[in-house]
Parts: sequence; C-alpha cells; structure tokens
Amino acid sequence: QVQLVESGGGLVQAGGSLRLSCAASGRIVSINAMGWYRQAPGKQRELVAVITSGGVTNYADSVKGRFTLSRDNAKNTVYLQMNSLKPEDTAVYYCNAYLIENGGTWRNYWGQGTQVTVSS
Repeated sequence: QVQLVESGGGLVQAGGSLRLSCAASGRIVSINAMGWYRQAPGKQRELVAVITSGGVTNYADSVKGRFTLSRDNAKNTVYLQMNSLKPEDTAVYYCNAYLIENGGTWRNYWGQGTQVTVSS
C-alpha cells in the first residue's frame, strides 16, 4: 500500500521560512511527477509546485522566486523550501505523486495534508 507522509508544516511569521517534506513508501515501481498542492479555507485546491523524475519543475506564479521544490529520487522524497512567506500562503498543503505500484496502474496519490499558517 502506497503512502505519502508529509512533515514540516507549522506557524511562522510573515517573511519567515518553512520546509515541507514528503516521502512516498510502499511497493512503488516508478514515480513520475511529485509535488505540492494547497487549499485555503473556502478556496479550491491549487497547484503550488511539481517536479518530474527528470528534475523539471513548474511553479504557480504566486510562489515563483520564493519557493523551491527539490527531489531525492533514491528516497522517493520531495522537499518544498518556502521563503518570504506571506499570510496568503496560509493553507493546508497536500503532497501529490503520480506513480505506479507493483501490480497496479499509474494513478495519483495524496498525502493527508499539513497545515501552514503565516501570521502578519
């Protein structure tokens, strides 16, 4: 059974930094893209950043220049370094991975979510 385990959320003041981690485990054959989405109260879930197995990244315009997504393929882990945080970054952040597990098919998996709160 595939699991995405997230860590690193919390409360920080505006201008501060946080680092999120997400580790995928289970009978994983291959992972294509991994990344982060977020959902603020009353809003739809939106893409924050995604990285392919080849290291190509894509960021939401709202986080470009402030957030950096990296990936350790050997550990099936992605890291989201968030700098210059703003109150509008406050949301539940969800890890996502598009992967195939042994005996399965390619599909999306989601973590349980981690709260990021930025105070003004």
